[in-house]
Amino acid sequence: QVQLVESGGGLVQPGGSLRLSCAASGRFFSIDDMGWYRQAPGKQRELVTTITSGGNTIYADFVKGRFTVSRDNAKNTLYLQMNSLKPEDTAVYYCNAHVITGRQVVVNAWGKGTLVTVSS
Repeated sequence: QVQLVESGGGLVQPGGSLRLSCAASGRFFSIDDMGWYRQAPGKQRELVTTITSGGNTIYADFVKGRFTVSRDNAKNTLYLQMNSLKPEDTAVYYCNAHVITGRQVVVNAWGKGTLVTVSS
């Protein structure tokens, strides 16, 4: 069983910064792609960013230049550095990972989310 646990959310003023973390635990061989998604109240979940095991990244246009994703493969941990936060960034942020648990077995795992509120 694979578990993803996010941390680092909270209340921040517009223009401020937060750093989210996502730690993976359980029994698995390795982790392939990882990513962050978010869901604002009344809206659908949307992709924020993804990162491959090799470090290649993709960002949604609305976070380019403000957010930076990174990962520590040795610690099975994903990070999201969020700068220049805006009120519209307010959402629950979810960690996602494609976890290899066996030969040709990949689990699409999700964390329970961490709330980020950007408000003055």
